[in-house]
Amino acid sequence: MTLRELKVCLLGDTGVGKSSIVWRFVEDNFDPNINPTIGASFMTKTVQYQNELHKFLIWDTAGQERDSFQTLKNWVKELRQHGPPNIVDYADSIHAIFVETSAKNAININEVFIEISQRIPVLDAGGGAAGNGFKLRQRPSETRTRTCC
Repeated sequence: MTLRELKVCLLGDTGVGKSSIVWRFVEDNFDPNINPTIGASFMTKTVQYQNELHKFLIWDTAGQERDSFQTLKNWVKELRQHGPPNIVDYADSIHAIFVETSAKNAININEVFIEISQRIPVLDAGGGAAGNGFKLRQRPSETRTRTCC
């Protein structure tokens, strides 16, 4: 069975539940008194998806990365303008995943990660993404002669 590593980085404002989502997914547990993330945390979980094993490498950010969140603020502004009932269509139009979740009540947590697995390109027989790859060619290194002043 093929093992694929999927790198996931959770972004969002401080206190919105990113750590709770990761904890629910990895440990199937909810802690209402979970400590705030300082810097970033890292967890992994391997699940079977079809005929592959998907190892999720999950980085949980603290939610204080200003530059990253400016983009999210713009996204939220767009989201509010295009909010329900057409929110699913809007998410599709920007190639995003829209799933309402609750780490507390264990609602749709696994479904988010299943959706991520479904969106990963299929591997070809050589182990690369089918039709989306490219090859790097190594050029011979140049020999330079040094001269002294």
